Amino acid sequence: MKKLEHIGIAVEDLEAAEKIFGEVLGSPSYKREEVMGEAVLTSFFQAGESKVELLVPTSPDSAIARHLQNRGAGLHHVAFLVDDLEAELARLTEKGYRVVTGPKPGADGKRIAFLHPSDTAKVLVELCADA
Repeated sequence: MKKLEHIGIAVEDLEAAEKIFGEVLGSPSYKREEVMGEAVLTSFFQAGESKVELLVPTSPDSAIARHLQNRGAGLHHVAFLVDDLEAELARLTEKGYRVVTGPKPGADGKRIAFLHPSDTAKVLVELCADA
């Protein structure tokens, strides 16, 4: 693991959340990006060496839409940057961690995979590597 890459926050109103995090972090979102395969619109903020990713669903049957319906807005995942996504997944699955989804293309020029939250202290963990 190289570093904490970003935290993902599920939101219901992207513009309102962008205003809040722009004020809190002292700078506006540097990028909006739609990830078609995830049916989500993302907005990124730089926060020191890490980022904050806001996520709003673009489809009512997306994972983020289900998260909002079941848990409401708030923390969705914690993402760690790795050098070699496949090697990290192999290392972790050998230790018994289950992969929920991935590797697959993600936002911000990354390839991503998610570990099952039941295996990671009830926190959805994303591993990401530069594409």
